[in-house]
Amino acid sequence: GSTGGKPSFDQWFRGSAAPFAGVEWAVNDRWTLKAEYSSDAYETEDGLREIFTRKSQFNFGTEYQYSDGLRLGAYYLYGSEIGVNLQYQLNPRKPLTPVKITPVAPLKVRPSRATSPAAWDTQWAASTNQQRSLRDQVKEVLDASGLSLVALTLDSAKAELRLRNDRYQAPAVAVGRGARALAWVLPASVETFRIVLVEEGLAQSAVTLRRSDLEALEFDPQAADALLAVAGIGEATPRLPGAMKNDDLYPDFAWSIGPYLSPSYFDPEEPVRLDGGVEVTASYRPAPGWTVAGGLKHRLFGSVGDKTTPSNSRLPTVRTEGPRYAREGETIIDNAYVSKQWKPGNDLYARVTAGYLERMFGGVSAELLWKPVNSNLALGVEANYVKQRDYDGALGFLDYSVATGHVSAYYAFGGGYHGQLDVGRYLAGDVGATVTLTREFTNGWKVGGFFTITDVSAEEFGEGSFDKGINLTIPVGWFLGEPDKRSVSTTIRPIQRDGGARLQVPGRLYEQVRSGHRNSLEDQWSRVWE
Repeated sequence: GSTGGKPSFDQWFRGSAAPFAGVEWAVNDRWTLKAEYSSDAYETEDGLREIFTRKSQFNFGTEYQYSDGLRLGAYYLYGSEIGVNLQYQLNPRKPLTPVKITPVAPLKVRPSRATSPAAWDTQWAASTNQQRSLRDQVKEVLDASGLSLVALTLDSAKAELRLRNDRYQAPAVAVGRGARALAWVLPASVETFRIVLVEEGLAQSAVTLRRSDLEALEFDPQAADALLAVAGIGEATPRLPGAMKNDDLYPDFAWSIGPYLSPSYFDPEEPVRLDGGVEVTASYRPAPGWTVAGGLKHRLFGSVGDKTTPSNSRLPTVRTEGPRYAREGETIIDNAYVSKQWKPGNDLYARVTAGYLERMFGGVSAELLWKPVNSNLALGVEANYVKQRDYDGALGFLDYSVATGHVSAYYAFGGGYHGQLDVGRYLAGDVGATVTLTREFTNGWKVGGFFTITDVSAEEFGEGSFDKGINLTIPVGWFLGEPDKRSVSTTIRPIQRDGGARLQVPGRLYEQVRSGHRNSLEDQWSRVWE
């Protein structure tokens, strides 16, 4: 069809036919020889666009596997062209640098009450100073593991520890190290540990463990499975009244400076375009749940803005003016916003964000998410009112504004598969739905695909007929060789149009919340003893 993006059933097995064939011979483990016969006349490339001259129907090539990750190739094509290539091959199962986690000392097993009755004395529980001393000791042990104590409550028999995990991709590692920190520090009378993971001020879930189970199972051949069988994973209350808090966490200021790359794909005139430069980001957290953050970019080189063909969209140009944004903004405010998130209830999470939310839009965004700890299903609603930003990336706005929002359903199918359905109104004012399916692997890699169908026809949408693409997320630790929760993500679209365009909002809730719920904990529970 004229816009593409749809299966052309009427063209299958139609028209004239011609043979084509190829042969490949592995000379040895490293050298490969190839030969092809192609009956393609290359009428467009040879005649219409004059990209190359076809003199022969035969093509020849050779490749050399230099190492497990590097392959070199050379080719003679169409009787007129010579080509060379270099392939760098990555295997997600094999990190560039193996991730090494510093081991921790074994648990301190308590003496028996009969042989050491003094160790089981509970008078410490009535002393505020002794409790604070214990808090400080637990904090010190957690800091050494890259974890942060958020709050702690103690009595003679039980403790609740709320901690923030800024290092480990697997939440089970944080739970295990938090439990062992309590076991090393707390008096022998404390038997029940309740570990609560906290993400950006949101209490995710509570893992309840018995100290005696930790002591009995640490060296069991099936230690992880045995501990999971006796552990409890449940709701975490929004707040912990009377807790001893970590006063060092807030206020918190962080900043970074480094290079950035911004690619653009599949332009017919230049399939890959790339901008690059220097990026500065900063964040300030005055209190739990509050974030003031932003970023500046200065472009040093690039070709994304070289595309000068004006947008031919019939819809408001909410995305197709991307090259103009790249061309006219050399030093830009990438984003600058204030965000507040909190828990209205045990299973409810809320967020409000206002400011320059992304490169092209600024305004206000509000979100409410329902996600029980032990449920595969989550439901959310998001409402936004935004205005289009000026092309130069400074403080100004254009005339276009829109109310946009979605009702979303999320479902964990098991085996690492996660589905998402978003129904609502998009930036160009069109109404429809986006379907996303993602596969998450235990090493932190994620790959998924999505498509969006709205009330915009294929003709109105333009080339591609509807929005679709692939998402890829790679954990930073895979490159660095040390534990790191951060990741880098990219979305690859065959073409970016205005239909089905969704607002980019920093800090959407679902990924934050589910990372510490039952499914995520159980998927990597085998790492609880690391």
